Order: sequence, then structure tokens, then C-alpha cells
Amino acid sequence: MAVDAYGTDGGGEGPGLTATLRRRGGVVVVVTVGELDHDSPEPLRRALDQALGQGGVERIVVDCTGLVFCDSTGLNILLKGRLDAKAAGTALELAGLRPPVARMFEITGARGLFTVHPQLPAELA
Repeated sequence: MAVDAYGTDGGGEGPGLTATLRRRGGVVVVVTVGELDHDSPEPLRRALDQALGQGGVERIVVDCTGLVFCDSTGLNILLKGRLDAKAAGTALELAGLRPPVARMFEITGARGLFTVHPQLPAELA
């Protein structure tokens, strides 16, 4: 069940980004679709803030299956989200990184900072 959804039209430059939240017990899944770049950071930023604001959250899993692009702006949002989650006593994990997005994490060395699932775990789908 969707908790909330955030989206942007990407300023007319591209598909933009949507971030939809749903909760499964102590896990919040943030489903991202589109391009996460300097034109569209707010949907993910708001979604992560909302996820962290919910009580009893053990893990936040960002489902990147629908994320087709991520630049340094998006990477910074995820890195900040990881730090915020850690400060709140929870974990921020990633799932389903497509090759262009996975490459960003590989070349920056950021992949080693996250638990990365090859796909969204079945119990969270």
C-alpha cells in the first residue's frame, strides 16, 4: 500500500522523478522511477525525510529498479539519507541498481557504503 508519492516533471527537460513510499512492518520501501539529477532531487529528498520521520522504522530500502539515471546530486541525496538513517538508528539500503546507476556507485566508491540487493527482496515486493 502506498503511503505517499512525490514527483516532479523534471522541468520539461526529461522524465523527472517519482518516489513512492510503502511500509511493510518495520521496513519502508521507497520506489524511485525516472531520472535522479540536479533537476529532480526533491521527490527523493522528501520521501527519505518522510520515511525517517515515521516511528518504528528498522530499515529503509530504496528500490532503484525504475531509476534510469543518477548524477552526483542524486548520489549526494542518498549519501545524506544514509547518514540521517544511521543517526536515527536505522539503515538505508539500495535494491535493483541498473547498470548506469550501478556504475556511478562503483566509480565513486560509494557502493561499499550501502547494503545493495540485486533486486528488491521478495518479501518487500
